[in-house]
Amino acid sequence: MSTLRFHAVKESLAYKPVHIEEKERRSDLFGKNVFNENTMRQYLTKDAFNGVMNAISHGKKIDRSIADQVSSSMKDWALSKGVTHYTHWFQPLTGATAEKHDAFFETIGGGMAIEKFGGDQLVQQEPDASSFPNGGIRNTFEARGYTAWDPTSPAFIYQTTLCIPTIFVAYTGEALDFKTPLLRALNAVDTAATAVCRYFDKNVKKVTSSLGWEQEYFLIDKMLAASRPDITLTGRTMLGHSAAKGQQLDDHYFGSIPNRALNFMRELETECMLLGIPVKTRHNEVAPNQFELAPIYEEANLAVDHNSLLMDLMGRVASRHNFKVLFHEKPFAGMNGSGKHNNWSLSTDTGVNLLGPGKTPMSNLQFLTFFINTIKAVYKHEALLRASVASASNDHRLGASEAPPAIMSVFIGEQLTKVLDELEGVTKGKLSPQEKTELKLNVIGKIPDVLLDNTDRNRTSSFAFTGNKFEFRAVGSTANCGNPMTVLNTIVAKQLKDFKVEVDALINKKDLKKDEAVFNVLREYIKDTKAILFEGNGYGKPWEVEAKKRGLSHNKTTPEALSAKISKETIDLFEEMNVMSRVETQARYEIEMEAYSKHIQIEGRVLGDIARNHIVPTAIKYQNILIKNVRGLKEIFEEKYHDVSKEQVLLIEEISNHIAGINSNVTKMVDQRRKANAIADIEKRALAYAKKVKPLFDDIRYHCDKLEMLVDDEIWPLTKYRELLFTR
Repeated sequence: MSTLRFHAVKESLAYKPVHIEEKERRSDLFGKNVFNENTMRQYLTKDAFNGVMNAISHGKKIDRSIADQVSSSMKDWALSKGVTHYTHWFQPLTGATAEKHDAFFETIGGGMAIEKFGGDQLVQQEPDASSFPNGGIRNTFEARGYTAWDPTSPAFIYQTTLCIPTIFVAYTGEALDFKTPLLRALNAVDTAATAVCRYFDKNVKKVTSSLGWEQEYFLIDKMLAASRPDITLTGRTMLGHSAAKGQQLDDHYFGSIPNRALNFMRELETECMLLGIPVKTRHNEVAPNQFELAPIYEEANLAVDHNSLLMDLMGRVASRHNFKVLFHEKPFAGMNGSGKHNNWSLSTDTGVNLLGPGKTPMSNLQFLTFFINTIKAVYKHEALLRASVASASNDHRLGASEAPPAIMSVFIGEQLTKVLDELEGVTKGKLSPQEKTELKLNVIGKIPDVLLDNTDRNRTSSFAFTGNKFEFRAVGSTANCGNPMTVLNTIVAKQLKDFKVEVDALINKKDLKKDEAVFNVLREYIKDTKAILFEGNGYGKPWEVEAKKRGLSHNKTTPEALSAKISKETIDLFEEMNVMSRVETQARYEIEMEAYSKHIQIEGRVLGDIARNHIVPTAIKYQNILIKNVRGLKEIFEEKYHDVSKEQVLLIEEISNHIAGINSNVTKMVDQRRKANAIADIEKRALAYAKKVKPLFDDIRYHCDKLEMLVDDEIWPLTKYRELLFTR
């Protein structure tokens, strides 16, 4: 292994930046490989174009005859660009994307063939549903599932394949993907938010949820990554002593981008432009070899598709530049982890951002309505929101020194806190003319002063208001954004629905005017949600103690967090909002619990293998060198050898202690893993992995990392942190 390590270092140092030419403007490249509105205008008939646009804008069903026209035009466009195959591109509950390629090629007899792609092939396909995670919805012998075209997300060309974004459902109709519940949640928030908007503007007909994700990642030299079995199999380093220099000097963040990484980014951005992914921002992140890219905001469903596509694209482009992309939330101990902050807002078809302060009291009352209802939704469902970002890998990041804690809290800034304090004092019931004037002129009328720059950022808050949107910071870098976006849009939809019921009741039963009713309900919400608002430092014990006093949940591990997904409240919520049935909710819970156990199981196997098959033999090899040295000293110095060899003897003893520590803890881990595997109950098994198996990882790592600092560098088998993080 040490030979492989030094060979990898030598190879990586010889790599030169891959030459990249950018001959066209980004604006000219944008969307060239997307069957978007502009392309459809060129290729579709008027009827077909209107049919697709009605499906996108109003959710209307596309007639089969229209589908035939669309498929024919889509095929002609794809063939003109050298495409040979098509696929239904979907997002199963594995967390990755899936695709099965079929050629346009069809034989017609007489030794002849044609390119064929009909409406039935566009609209629906039948992939095997039993081999994807299904939570018991499908048995192995019940294989049928359906992928169905999602016209709201445009088809695109990836390499030589036409990719058609689709939903993925079981033969029995249950969703087996991330997209289906997300589309339902977006429909729910559209309905609920539009109804509330009409208190303020009767012209609003649609509300759209927008998402802007920020993708953090590490770029590691491909050869160096290949020399580490843990990176290859788990996506992270499971052992490794910290380098003398890490991120403590803060010299990487926003620094000059290394040439190899920059050329990777340039090619990636060109590919993104062709696929219509509107990436805009790139920069160095906090840790060495850590970076971030972010796009312009898009409609949430499209944004989720683009992020899933991007992660696959990044891996392919990185390989061409001799890199491996690490998306794991904590690939290096003691280093900044990687997140995928989800910036979320709601906008009307009249062009108004509902989470952006306006210029009039009426528009600001609308802003406060959606602002306070979002806070109320987060407060009521904070445990579910935490569950939406739970994973074995994200558990390493949440609560670490650079990330938001596993406790959900909302940060809104000093100025908006003062506004809410003022509103809390509103008189119950009808308002006096003086109070109405005071509210509209001096409280609500001044909100336009709360501009983007006036709302400071709190990096320890998991859900922060940043001027015209909320930033959900707890989402992990490996996550499919569809999961947290489904939950967030659902809880906000439910809250807005309840809000309208309360306001209407005050108008109809208490004879209050609309503004008075809105003020009364919002005042109560402000009082109810004080526990979730937090402006201080979310790190460490003081906040944990305070959060407990406030009644906020603190689920540190994924098995603990996921229990919120099958509570009666959650099941009722998803069923009421027509987002997921009880069966679908239960299935997802089982899939995520099973995935957690499997991830920890794999990591345990990898760590045990490396510790016993790589680290211990190397330590013994070095120990034998020391023993030979001591014997030589004894021959030379005879009775005085104790004095001249005492340090070597202590080192031999210390190595023995660490070898014993590794072997005993690996034995314990294997035993605990065996016990966990014997547990039939999926929840108890996951908890056993979290509480009994995973803690032993740190004990094993401790002894391995100590040996790294004792054993001769020339024979150490694993590529070290300094080489992984500082080879550029």
